[in-house]
Amino acid sequence: MLVHNAVQASVVINNRNYGRFLRDAIESAITQTYQLTEVVVVDDGSTDNSRDVIAGFEDRVKVVLKENGGQGSAFNTGLAASRGEIILFLDSDDVLLPMAAETAVSLLREDGDVVKVHWRLRVIDENGRETGQLRPGGNLADGDLREAAFRLGPTQHLSAPTSGNAWSRRFLESIFPVPEIFRQGADTYLFELAPFFGIVRRLAEPQSCYRKHTGNFHAKMSLEQKLSRQVAFYEACVSKLEACFGVVDSGVWRRHSWWHRQAQAVVEIAALPKANRPIIVVDEGAWEVGPIAGRTRRPFLEKDGEFYGSPPDDETAIRELERMRQQEAGFIVFAWPAFWWLQHYCVFHGYLRSKYPCVLENERLVVFEL
Repeated sequence: MLVHNAVQASVVINNRNYGRFLRDAIESAITQTYQLTEVVVVDDGSTDNSRDVIAGFEDRVKVVLKENGGQGSAFNTGLAASRGEIILFLDSDDVLLPMAAETAVSLLREDGDVVKVHWRLRVIDENGRETGQLRPGGNLADGDLREAAFRLGPTQHLSAPTSGNAWSRRFLESIFPVPEIFRQGADTYLFELAPFFGIVRRLAEPQSCYRKHTGNFHAKMSLEQKLSRQVAFYEACVSKLEACFGVVDSGVWRRHSWWHRQAQAVVEIAALPKANRPIIVVDEGAWEVGPIAGRTRRPFLEKDGEFYGSPPDDETAIRELERMRQQEAGFIVFAWPAFWWLQHYCVFHGYLRSKYPCVLENERLVVFEL
């Protein structure tokens, strides 16, 4: 167990009604290899057996029991109750790997301008078995992103969700409290603001696990609900940035906003014919998941219904396209995060142009009718 110049780390577990997973989360936090790790468990008004589970750890963790106020409120309470210079927020249905705190502390201490370290998460099922997938699917942001952030606004980089980040307390105290609008998705507030305040670092190896299960609130929302919520979150982030930095070019920012662009793209997809046919969506696994305007959505490439990565060559892409077309796919939709495919897979692109009509092409989407 290593101690880096006596730097305290805090793992703050936020929980509401995840008693069936909570023990795993707490045990993953109290068994960190980094010696100076405190664990704070914030229970946000649970009505299941969560508080019984917590009681079994009261001698090893700091416990805060509160009325239900939402995830943002739990983050606020947890930060106030913690002592660490480095904070890891852990969703109670997820788990940390043993060296998460140690690895994050080491990188955060290298440069005082680093505001967060993040990593991809191994996906596990309801029973804790690894699925072989990683979340998120694309490459996480790394480096000093401030110039691009101030020029283009929030939502210009890919971040890990809650349990895949470690934060400097200095940064968190500059943006807290988390606004009440963030009853869920409070991590969005943190990771969208971080690039404006300092350097973001990426770890090559996963340091935690994301549990995929039917009770996950985010998973149960429709795509349209998710986008509506994210647009509201975006506006809250812009308000905070205006308060911190003064006048910002919010009009230009909104034109570049990931969520505003995706919301408009969904409207355009909804207007396509063949509403009863599945659509193939090429988005690098970067878009919010779920049906689009009631249409069944299939990732490309796919394995067991999940995004499986980019094809190794043009021939594979063509073969998979035709296989999915035979399964009644009506359109293939290229979203802007995957526009590079159209240059990289030039034979595949030429095949599409020669065989299928392009029915929509703009800065958000390129759509071919199959």
